[in-house]
Amino acid sequence: MEKKNLRIVFMGTPEFAVGSLQRLVENGYNVVAIVTQPDKPVGRHASVLRPSPVKEYALAHGLPVLQPLKMKDEHFLDELRSYHADLQVVVAFRMLPEVVWAMPRFGTFNVHAALLPDYRGAAPINWAVINGETLTGVTTFFLDHDIDTGRIIAQRQFPIPDDADVEYVYDALMQLGAQLCTETVDLVLSTDGNAPSQPQQDSDAHHAAPKIFKETCAIDFSLTAKRIYDFVRGLSPVPGAWCLLTPRDANAPAQVLKIYKTAKTGESTAGGALVSSAPDHKAANTHDQPTSVEVGTLKAENRRLLVATVDEWLEILELQPAGKKRMAARDYLNGFQHPEHFLLK
Repeated sequence: MEKKNLRIVFMGTPEFAVGSLQRLVENGYNVVAIVTQPDKPVGRHASVLRPSPVKEYALAHGLPVLQPLKMKDEHFLDELRSYHADLQVVVAFRMLPEVVWAMPRFGTFNVHAALLPDYRGAAPINWAVINGETLTGVTTFFLDHDIDTGRIIAQRQFPIPDDADVEYVYDALMQLGAQLCTETVDLVLSTDGNAPSQPQQDSDAHHAAPKIFKETCAIDFSLTAKRIYDFVRGLSPVPGAWCLLTPRDANAPAQVLKIYKTAKTGESTAGGALVSSAPDHKAANTHDQPTSVEVGTLKAENRRLLVATVDEWLEILELQPAGKKRMAARDYLNGFQHPEHFLLK
């Protein structure tokens, strides 16, 4: 069978999936239909429906689009069967029931943005950066009953630079995943649907990659500077790490502050016991201990905005105050007087 005769149904939703879909279409593979999430309500009153990036690409290239609310809906299943797919390709979509993934004669494979079995879950790129990983990659695997546990077909590695944010890694893995996607389709074709695959070794799975919520993105300044540095870049630019800019005057309200970029300084915050929350701070430190500052303490130094972590001062490079645009910290300092009067919590 030639690739122009292999009938492929593609399933995906976000921009990450568009990379693989585009590569299939532009390289002459026979994509007969697209399955994506229903249009998402947006706007103040949720009165506007926004199509997914995959749907936008599909419509621009004249591809049929299916948008089921429920994957076991009989009308959807009948419509899916009508395309007589030989193979289904899934990239960043949702968990499929067996009645869907077992439908094509050559099965269904997924392109996952991690080196499985590590980082199973909805947000593998974010968590790999948040955890300070230096290596990630993409995996293709056949779907089975449990999420991200099927037999591995192929993997490709990608080194994560220390200064990379999640957007950089996302873009790189989108292209690497697209390449591996077509290579996997070619392997399925060349083996007449019997592509070699290996079971995952669960003993190697030691990181989860759950969905990220607003609460997940709150910065904990009691962590080390390195961990906060990785946390911020693992959420930048979307959804963005945040904290509360809290006046030391308890009567004043706190404000949400998003932080998009930081830099490690190597400048110690003295490393001893943290300053006590008791009124008499001096009493909390003995003469034989180096004096430490309270985590979250801010200071401005040579037009740099610094925050105290449990071990070092961390420089804030880019941020977004509530109700304003993202900006450089040095510009923020132009209108931010006496940072020492505030804490980040």
